[in-house]
Amino acid sequence: MTRPYADRAAAGRALAAELGEVAGSVLVLGLARGGVPVAAPVAEALGAELDVLIVRKLGLPGQPELAMGAVAGVGDETHTVRNEQVLRGVNEGTLETVREREIRELRRREQAYRGDRPPVDVRDRVVILVDDGLATGSTMRAAVEAVRQQGPAKVIVAVPVGGPDSCHRLSAIADEVVCVWIPRHYAAVGQAYRNFAPVGDDEVRRVLAERT
Repeated sequence: MTRPYADRAAAGRALAAELGEVAGSVLVLGLARGGVPVAAPVAEALGAELDVLIVRKLGLPGQPELAMGAVAGVGDETHTVRNEQVLRGVNEGTLETVREREIRELRRREQAYRGDRPPVDVRDRVVILVDDGLATGSTMRAAVEAVRQQGPAKVIVAVPVGGPDSCHRLSAIADEVVCVWIPRHYAAVGQAYRNFAPVGDDEVRRVLAERT
């Protein structure tokens, strides 16, 4: 199987080439953690500001890879997306317990990545949301909806790889969806990368520091 990207940085360069020129006051937001090293080459190519957006999956207890939804944070606000199909038979108390835990982790990561630096204001800006790929699309959906609440001029979803269904669903809520590679047989984001090593907090901090 062909893996088109050597690593996340290479994927970011390919994504930047696909995006081309973007008019307006552009802000690139990398979804932590894996989206940040993809977002950095995009921001560099566009001469745009880079910041991090933290989205946490709400994993089903006992099956943490199965998402009940996702929660995203922009500034002081959080936005929750629900996966009603998974939530059938799950009581609201269970969802709220997981949601509160993930919001605490979200805020911890914001402090770890930014320190005392406030998040960049998205109002009236062209916001490009970047991740290393789309699986179900629930985390990106939470990101789009959270950013929408802050009054951007435009929201663009940009990923190096994704499934056709996820890309199509996001096109209903984003102004534009750019997906460089949509493989015919898509199983996981990692199939697009020859090196898909986990991204740690230190790498996120380093990438952000190099662009701020």
